[in-house]
Amino acid sequence: MKRLSALALIAGLIAVSLPVAAATQGPEDVIREASDLTLEAIEGRREELKNNQEELFRVVDEILLPRWDRNYSGQLVMGKYWREANDEQREQFITGLYRKLLRSYADGILEYRSEQLHLLSTKGNEADGKVLVETEVRLEDGTPVPVSYRLREGKDGQWKVYDVVIEGISYVANFRKQYASEFRTKGIKGVLEDLEAGRDTVKVPEPESGDSD
Repeated sequence: MKRLSALALIAGLIAVSLPVAAATQGPEDVIREASDLTLEAIEGRREELKNNQEELFRVVDEILLPRWDRNYSGQLVMGKYWREANDEQREQFITGLYRKLLRSYADGILEYRSEQLHLLSTKGNEADGKVLVETEVRLEDGTPVPVSYRLREGKDGQWKVYDVVIEGISYVANFRKQYASEFRTKGIKGVLEDLEAGRDTVKVPEPESGDSD
């Protein structure tokens, strides 16, 4: 499941928010470009990146950060605890969650092949600022696995992913359930301390502020 999640997430995120030229494209258009752009990012570098985790994190960060609405995703994961946290705690949680996401899915990019992603349909009205793009990822044995991407349009007109649903399991819902339990038992401060303690010894790029509202 983790391996599939990595492939699916990277496949979609790589093309969710291209600069300038893609600004006028709809969600389906940018998802279609996922395969080529993914391969371009790792072409001829699979072995190098496999042996250099820090460089792998940097490459994935360049792909993931501009295309993931980490603020909105973090708010959804925190749920009611978002209102209880101050601005500093919110930013710490968003950053920690992003680092966790980056570490968890970095290896998946090395296994990505263009023929694995197939665009199916889009649900929702783009004018409403949120859509669900449904795709299918085929495993090496040919098994089709449904993967959906929830995208949100920012004030700058760029579409960004804020949730991924794999075989009916939502990234946001799954983490929200997990952290709701931790917030109840450890409190916001305890959760933040655990996120900080779980950082890798390999340097993971720190995301900057300024995501979509």
